[in-house]
Amino acid sequence: MAKSAELSDNTASRISLVFFLNLGFTLVEFAGGIWMNSLAIVSDALHDTGDSLILGLSWYFEKVARRKGDMRYTYGYRRYSLLGAVVNTFVMISGALLIIYHAVPRLTHPGVPYVNGMIVLAPLGVLMNGYAFLKIRGGRNYQHQILSLHLLEDVLGWLLVLVLAVILKFTDYYFLDPLLSMIISGYILYNVMRNLSKTLAVFLQSAPDTINNTEIIAQLSRLPKVQSVHDTHIWSLDGERHVLTTHVIVNEDTSKDEILTIKARIKAFANQFRCEHITVEIEYNGEDCTMEKGNQTSLIE
Repeated sequence: MAKSAELSDNTASRISLVFFLNLGFTLVEFAGGIWMNSLAIVSDALHDTGDSLILGLSWYFEKVARRKGDMRYTYGYRRYSLLGAVVNTFVMISGALLIIYHAVPRLTHPGVPYVNGMIVLAPLGVLMNGYAFLKIRGGRNYQHQILSLHLLEDVLGWLLVLVLAVILKFTDYYFLDPLLSMIISGYILYNVMRNLSKTLAVFLQSAPDTINNTEIIAQLSRLPKVQSVHDTHIWSLDGERHVLTTHVIVNEDTSKDEILTIKARIKAFANQFRCEHITVEIEYNGEDCTMEKGNQTSLIE
């Protein structure tokens, strides 16, 4: 937990560092890829241009997401981080499709890349992206996960470029250069679409994948003096910090001290699941609750 808190405190500065590293190396990639006539390197440079845009947007959204709540955004600005993840995802999809569009014609008419230059540039790509990945990894929300995923993909992409350069050193299979760019782009599209579905699920306020809603309801229903619970909702602000609201029906003889104990136990239980906002409404049996109609989640039949 301490490591996660430390990462959260330094996320904006880490993203800014990775942004400037990535932007500088992207310029080197474009120059090197054009000079070496390698579509695989130019494709990765285009991909890294998208990454630079993503990192810049992530840096901005991360700073906004740290703002506290106000009269307009009463839950705070956490979901700006989620918005950044969605915007960045569509940037990645556009870049990958553009690369595939330009790579297909070169399968039958490939250029001749400068192999020695590729062998020199590829290890630098592995080192730079590997360092950036190590600086970003560990975040729990979707924006951090997407950044970590794509930086890791960049490391793997440059490893493939190095392998390709070695192969072309001894063969004339130049079609492998555009083919590799298509493979990298296809892999990126697959993972981006998978993460997009998860991010949109959070936007639609689905229960977090790491939380068993049925088990939580069961745990709350087993508390002393609790008859049943209903209108229990669990959703996530940004994929990392969650919200829990619930209505709890207690016995009519439940004292004030016992109610305070029930609330404290519910909050302590919810804190285990990183619930940042917890709302508990206590009701007595027979009390009219408009929220209960059609939303009963009691486990006592």
